[in-house]
Amino acid sequence: MIEELLPDSVVAVEAHDDDGTEPAPLYPEEAAVVARAVAKRRREFAVVRGCARRAMEKLGVPPQALLPGERGAPRWPDGLIGSMTHCDGYGAAALVRATDLASLGIDAEPHAPLPEGVLESVALPGEQDRLRRLAAEHPAVPWDRLLFSAKESVYKAWFPLTRKWLDFSEADIDLVLDPHGRMHGRFHAALLVPGPVVGGERLGGFEGRWTVQRGLVATAVAVPHI
Repeated sequence: MIEELLPDSVVAVEAHDDDGTEPAPLYPEEAAVVARAVAKRRREFAVVRGCARRAMEKLGVPPQALLPGERGAPRWPDGLIGSMTHCDGYGAAALVRATDLASLGIDAEPHAPLPEGVLESVALPGEQDRLRRLAAEHPAVPWDRLLFSAKESVYKAWFPLTRKWLDFSEADIDLVLDPHGRMHGRFHAALLVPGPVVGGERLGGFEGRWTVQRGLVATAVAVPHI
């Protein structure tokens, strides 16, 4: 599901609870990070790291511990960039060689509306107007949850390039449905603050893709080298 949203150079590995995948054993230093966490958090932490290690193997990189770094972002092995996501019943990791992409962000969310009051805190007025139009035309898509997921993917792609926080209000996202009416499409994220510099050029926004399937909403952003 995630892999179809990303360039061919990216390796993505997913785990669904209903496919019988068991969490991978943690390295001792990883286990120490979640030693006091609740069981659900420990399981999610292990599942996505298992996905990441399988992706490393596919890229010819020895599996190794993945510890949280600044703002919780994973510290990837030298030469790799990646992103991880998890929600109830699902986990995924996407990795690529740093020579192939400048940055990467993925996110998955349950196929359900956002809790009451959350949309107003994450969406700009213009985004809310567009969501209302989209919902009237295509009610089967959970547009509010999709917008939230897209903002998460944008942040995950933004942070490794800037090492700065990006507020929900600092990216204006325009979601577009596939013209054939299927449950996937693209989005453009216009940055409302100075963007990261890639290859000597300051970016004004990111391009992303989205899909809705298997009871999930998934989004991804791949930032190419310039």
